[in-house]
Amino acid sequence: MLSTEKSIMNKLYFASGVMFVFALLVVYKLITIQFVQGTEYRVIAKQRTIKDVKIPANRGNVYSVGGSLLATSVPKYDIRIDLVTPSVKIYKNHISALSDSLASFYGVSSSEYRQKLNLARQNKNRYFLLASNLGYSQYLQFRNFPLLSLGAFKGGLIVEQSTKRDYPMGAIAQRLIGYERFDDFGNVTRVGIDGAFGEKYLRGVDGQRRKQKIGKGQWKPIDDFNQLEPQDGYDVYTTIDVNIQDIAHHALLEQLEQYKADHGTVVVMETKTGEIRAISNLGRNSEGLYYERLNYAVGESHEPGSTFKLMALAVALEDKVIDTTSMVDTEKGILSYYGKKVRDSKRGGYGNISIARAFEVSSNTGIVKAIHDAYKDQPEKFVDGLYSMNLHDSLGLPLIGEGRSIIPDPRTNNGRWSGIALEWMAYGYGVSFTPLQTLTFYNAIANDGVMVRPKFLREIKEIDKSIKTFQTEVINPNICSKETVLKLQQLLKNVVKKEHGTGHKLYSEKFSMAGKTGTCQKDYSNKGQLNYISSFSGYFPANNPKYSCIVVIHEPDKSVGYYGADVSGPVFKKIAQKIYTDSPMVDEVEDVNKKSESVESDYNKYYLVAQNNKTVMPDLRGMSAMDAISILENMDLKVQISGSGRVSKQSVKMGQKIISQSLIILELS
Repeated sequence: MLSTEKSIMNKLYFASGVMFVFALLVVYKLITIQFVQGTEYRVIAKQRTIKDVKIPANRGNVYSVGGSLLATSVPKYDIRIDLVTPSVKIYKNHISALSDSLASFYGVSSSEYRQKLNLARQNKNRYFLLASNLGYSQYLQFRNFPLLSLGAFKGGLIVEQSTKRDYPMGAIAQRLIGYERFDDFGNVTRVGIDGAFGEKYLRGVDGQRRKQKIGKGQWKPIDDFNQLEPQDGYDVYTTIDVNIQDIAHHALLEQLEQYKADHGTVVVMETKTGEIRAISNLGRNSEGLYYERLNYAVGESHEPGSTFKLMALAVALEDKVIDTTSMVDTEKGILSYYGKKVRDSKRGGYGNISIARAFEVSSNTGIVKAIHDAYKDQPEKFVDGLYSMNLHDSLGLPLIGEGRSIIPDPRTNNGRWSGIALEWMAYGYGVSFTPLQTLTFYNAIANDGVMVRPKFLREIKEIDKSIKTFQTEVINPNICSKETVLKLQQLLKNVVKKEHGTGHKLYSEKFSMAGKTGTCQKDYSNKGQLNYISSFSGYFPANNPKYSCIVVIHEPDKSVGYYGADVSGPVFKKIAQKIYTDSPMVDEVEDVNKKSESVESDYNKYYLVAQNNKTVMPDLRGMSAMDAISILENMDLKVQISGSGRVSKQSVKMGQKIISQSLIILELS
């Protein structure tokens, strides 16, 4: 019996001891948490219930060269309400009026909203969504609604602001301007100007707002203000001309649709400064519609075809191994090197012709034979000539993804050189350039041998304060001698002469152009069909050029056409023609006091007509569109015009009585 009692007591002592030790451990842990680790745990607890949320700064605006807004950050607002915050009295006094305001805004019944709000209050919803993606004026309207006007602490108002990138001009040059691109893993890449200059200039400094966790993974702003206000990014002023961009975009789009091509690009560059006035990149989707898919002008390197013949002749003329008057036998339009044939597009060839004529008619055999005879024993000299004109270098553009130029070299072991590499290079095969790299060379010829770097930005501003300006950068002050430049310029002029070169269809008596057509075979498609790249590169006017331009169109429908003169050339001509008529060239006036008879005549006719009877239709024929519109609008008439230039026809005859607000149609030519 005693042993049993002793056993029980031992067990009790042991249990009591364990409980005592456990109690000591609990006390020790409490003391440790309270006094030793208290600060750390309080921080962790606060982090789990309170956090600072980033408020993205508004990215800076992007402007055209004329000040048109191309991209901007627009604030958007979500309005929520904490239905636990308002007191019973405040809630009852304002719920009906708030329901009426919401019903009026959305066009639904007031009782429906009152029922939703009452149910949400019963469920103690502290994050009830009232509106999302509101503009600023709508946001102000909501803030003045009953109950919400009392603010965060009395009315339970919760405002969450975000920004959305908006493009007021639509898709104009969108690939150049830039946008956010998401990959399959949700990672964001910014392309174009937005990607190249976003972090340094456009991004701005993010703000902060403190929020508190209210359950169910929801976070509510603690205060009715931001702890740190975001700072907007700088504004970027590009070199893009909205008018020229619009011309280039629609000229390219029309041709792509007509020839059912896969994709194409157009670039217009100002000759002296290198400023890019327009850049359009259009690719076709599965539905046959075209959109700004990739920046082909900057990133797509491809064989240039016959547009490279200008580079080949530049080297040979500079080395004085040929001259434009040198004669070459095209040998019935077929040459053979190592079993590979070089053919002319004209069956039977062109006979015995000069180098100048071979270039004008784009004779493959003529150019290839001339380069072969001059450099067959020293092909590295030809390659060095290309290097000296900076054709092997990238342009060093600030934009992400510039394509590489490729020039085979017999001294490098990269697998690109072969027995026919020299001959293939002579007419644009085996080498590879982006459209912008090719245009930069042509622009250098137009610029009397001065090669300038393509330029996309003019200035960075903070409101009206200039942060940085971008000057013209010269890559090479003399890519070749003045003598060679003059010969090349004449060759390019002859290509577009009437009934002369491959670009004779582009000839116009009204304005001059110079350039080179290009037609290049492309790799076979998956269907085993041979495709083509059609291009035209040149400048205008032919004398004292203002702009250079390149047009490249990939994979046109061969049943419609594929030659550069037919596919890409008309785009070049349309752009040049439109720029001439809509954006006339500006010349320096030597004597501002010297009177022009034509200007004086227009001036006198305008005021003679403008002072006429306001109720009788004047004779507007021969007047400029601007003067005619001004007169009619001052007569309180509506005007509709078609065409461009001067007035050739008017819908209401001269001397006929007119009524205020009548529509007058003017035809211009």
